[in-house]
Amino acid sequence: MDTAVFISTLPSWLLFLLVIGVSLGANEAGFRLGRLLIRRGLREPEPPVTAVVGAVLGLLAFLLAFTFAMTASRFDARRELVIEDANRIRTAYQYSRLLPEKQRQALQKLFPEYVALRLGITSLAVAKKREPRTNELQQLMWQQAASLVPENMDSEIRSLFIGSLSELLNVHTARKTVALGYHIPGRIWLVLNLLSAMSMLSVGYQTGMFSHRRLVGMPVLAAAFALVIIMIAAMDATAQHGFLISQEPLADVLRMMQGSQH
Repeated sequence: MDTAVFISTLPSWLLFLLVIGVSLGANEAGFRLGRLLIRRGLREPEPPVTAVVGAVLGLLAFLLAFTFAMTASRFDARRELVIEDANRIRTAYQYSRLLPEKQRQALQKLFPEYVALRLGITSLAVAKKREPRTNELQQLMWQQAASLVPENMDSEIRSLFIGSLSELLNVHTARKTVALGYHIPGRIWLVLNLLSAMSMLSVGYQTGMFSHRRLVGMPVLAAAFALVIIMIAAMDATAQHGFLISQEPLADVLRMMQGSQH
């Protein structure tokens, strides 16, 4: 199983405990390795060890910042796409009210169902389940747009409606692909978790090399790493374990459509 898929399926509390467990286990292994070398008389000079530990922690901080920025950017894109989706649907619907009676009545039945399908798409699985009916509704909308060609009507209104319908479909593709299909690559997750474990191992090694007592604050450091990692995972996920994007813009559009038909 891909690392990204595996992490996205884990509940936040389980991922939190897993990261803490791996971190503390790596720290304990490093501490015991350091004590073992001391008993065998293989003490290393402190400055180089400290420099290595600092370098590993610095690399971890850089990768955490890089990964957080990547997923935060994608989270913002998902939120903006919901708003853009609602705006494009609203615009196309408003233009449809200027069309001839036949097309107007057909489209005013199609649009509310289309918006209802757009609501609550929180995972790629949900999107795939609704995709056949969504594609069918889009085809029906295009059929109504094509039927405008022989109509005796204002050509500018016809062009505005067809253009808005085209933009609606483009946003659909972008939302499905960018918002639901793109994730942090599994290799980045793998490197991030390995580097986290290596950092805790190196800190434990340094502690064992120069002290016979374990650091009391190590669980706090492990918990800090775990909190950052689960926040990244929650922003990256689009399933039930992720941060939910408000669907209120689409809900407002649906209420507007339902109100205009009464």
